[in-house]
Amino acid sequence: MSGVEVITFGCRLNTYESEVMRSQAEAAGLNNAILVNTCAVTGEAVRQARQAIRRARRDNPHARIIVTGCAAQTEKQTFAEMPEVDAVLGNEEKLKAASYRGLPDFGVSAEEKLRVNDIMSVRHTAPQMVKHIDGHVRAFIQVQNGCDHRCTFCIIPYGRGNSRSVPMGAVVDQARNLVESGYREIVLTGVDATSYGADLPGEPTLGLLAKTLLKQVPDIRRLRLSSIDSIEADRHLMDLIADEPRFMPHLHLSLQHGDDLILKRMKRRHLRADALRFIEDVRRLRPEMSFGADMIAGFPTETEDMFANAVQLAEEADIAYLHVFPYSPRAGTPAARMPQLDRSLIKDRAARLRATGQMLHQRHLDKMVGTRQWLLVENNGLAHTENFTLVTVPGLRPRDIVEAMITGHNGKHLDMQLTAAAAA
Repeated sequence: MSGVEVITFGCRLNTYESEVMRSQAEAAGLNNAILVNTCAVTGEAVRQARQAIRRARRDNPHARIIVTGCAAQTEKQTFAEMPEVDAVLGNEEKLKAASYRGLPDFGVSAEEKLRVNDIMSVRHTAPQMVKHIDGHVRAFIQVQNGCDHRCTFCIIPYGRGNSRSVPMGAVVDQARNLVESGYREIVLTGVDATSYGADLPGEPTLGLLAKTLLKQVPDIRRLRLSSIDSIEADRHLMDLIADEPRFMPHLHLSLQHGDDLILKRMKRRHLRADALRFIEDVRRLRPEMSFGADMIAGFPTETEDMFANAVQLAEEADIAYLHVFPYSPRAGTPAARMPQLDRSLIKDRAARLRATGQMLHQRHLDKMVGTRQWLLVENNGLAHTENFTLVTVPGLRPRDIVEAMITGHNGKHLDMQLTAAAAA
């Protein structure tokens, strides 16, 4: 191989940062290299990264393999001790060209491979400018990094550090840059995006940032948020939901569970009633709003009744896109020291919760049939509606926005027929 290849795991923030990594590595003159941007959210994510590293070495015996991302930050020694790995960079180091200029030689010891600092010492997130997001027709913009909260199951603050925000002007400049590159949909992303602005002068909120973006970059056709904590939703965000057609009617919520005692043991800041009230308020303002949610099955001490409350919350909230995580103990987190459930029980509950999610998604697809929708055409013959439902659109050009009648679905994707309206 030649050039720089990036293998990305995990969240949209990692996807965005992978483009920064690529540009910084190329600026440093790196060649014949594979950058692996890892995720630490579950033990399975770490296992998949290790597997990908071994495969990359088999397929590219002479390439330099550099591992970074959240798992490299939290488990640096694990990756440094892999013979396939040539260097390990921290989450801060991966975004700097200097890190790629100062890589160790081949065949050094595990300790010499390490370029990982104390992420908790990082106080600012420098704006990063990219012109494209490889393989995507939607563009992601990092607005925030890190997290000040300490949910008992979560290792991510130890991989990302404390919460820090990108100044609003820099976000506007990045959005303008991406729109000028042809992107018609922007997704604002962060580790804890709804905490945006608390560390900035004047303490602007995520909702105010979104309002400002749409005002100052009028050519943004569609604006989304990657994931939010509903307890931090501000009045500006609610205004956008109610009054701004360019703000897309889909929100992905960090719910995690539906039982109040488990939520307290998770150290979440909301209860089930708070989540249901938020969803009800949003639907009153925007009836077409769809919701996704993250939920964990098999958290320590979870009884069958507690699990039933989680299932019931997903049903009551009518979650169209349920992302289910079987609980995975992460070393160093308080939940890992709590009484654990049997792995087979965790897997069983995760499967049952996924079945609920599949039923709710089918219900969502059924409700979409017979409606008119504006679609952003993506790659591989697919598109997304404004409420983030996938549609099969064979033969259409990526990045086009077209109007279509939804005629049916195949259980996964909607089917459509173009209307007589011109493409936007």
